[in-house]
Amino acid sequence: MMEKNKKNKEIISLKSKGILVKVLLTIIIAIIGITMIIPFIWMLSASMKISADVMELPIRWIPKSFNLNNYKEVWNIGGGATRDYHFGLAYFNSLKIAFINLIGAVLTSTLAGYAFAKIDFRGRNILFLGYLATMMIPSQVTLIPKFVMFSKINLLGTHLTLILPGIITVTGTFLMRQYFMQIPDELKESAYIDGANEFQIWAHIMVPIAKPSMASLAMIVFLWNWNNYLDALVFLSNWRLYTIPVSLTNFIEETSTQYNLVMAASASALIPVFIVFLAGQKFFVKGLMSGAVKG
Repeated sequence: MMEKNKKNKEIISLKSKGILVKVLLTIIIAIIGITMIIPFIWMLSASMKISADVMELPIRWIPKSFNLNNYKEVWNIGGGATRDYHFGLAYFNSLKIAFINLIGAVLTSTLAGYAFAKIDFRGRNILFLGYLATMMIPSQVTLIPKFVMFSKINLLGTHLTLILPGIITVTGTFLMRQYFMQIPDELKESAYIDGANEFQIWAHIMVPIAKPSMASLAMIVFLWNWNNYLDALVFLSNWRLYTIPVSLTNFIEETSTQYNLVMAASASALIPVFIVFLAGQKFFVKGLMSGAVKG
């Protein structure tokens, strides 16, 4: 009996320690999460204050009065802004480029990933390794070659300089290949027996199964293109073609002392990011984890 009591006490002690560890980890994660959220809360608060109240100490998290004129100034609503920074046009340009690249990158990555995972052709592994090797080349290194190439074919100063390189992504191909490798080959073989060709197998069997991974890839591609500042800065010279990162940078440079306007512009630029993340967050972790399990 005494031995049983000792074992029970040890089990209870271990359970108590496990619960304590979980509670401590939860508290630590909560503190880290709150620390990461605080700058965004301050940004939203400052975006609705008058300029004199932004640097007020101690920080007043809830503004005395919500000044929505900051957003009207940034977006030039009503035409009363001191200068029109064409945020609406920059938004349209960024959304256009991001969605075109999203559709193109998901399509090409899914096709290439399926080919590398399920089609047995000569030199497949060597070609894939060479494809992956390009990931080690920093994007900044390719700026000058791309600039020269686009200049030769008269594409400088157009959105095609951002669209053409963006519709193909090595990372997306790698993720989709890893996902397709987890799908049993028996599905493909049974479809072959029924008379399906490669494209039909890809479209009607593989794509429906791979929707979670495709959704996570779509989120990543959208965020890449929405935040693409360097390429837009190098290849676009006409303000009518500017994207949100370039337009936002110009705005900050000229209104650097008006922090309420800067925060209003920054908050406006984050709206599509939050919408896309909230819409696809349930697929994001699932798609990435499932695409990284099998190599």
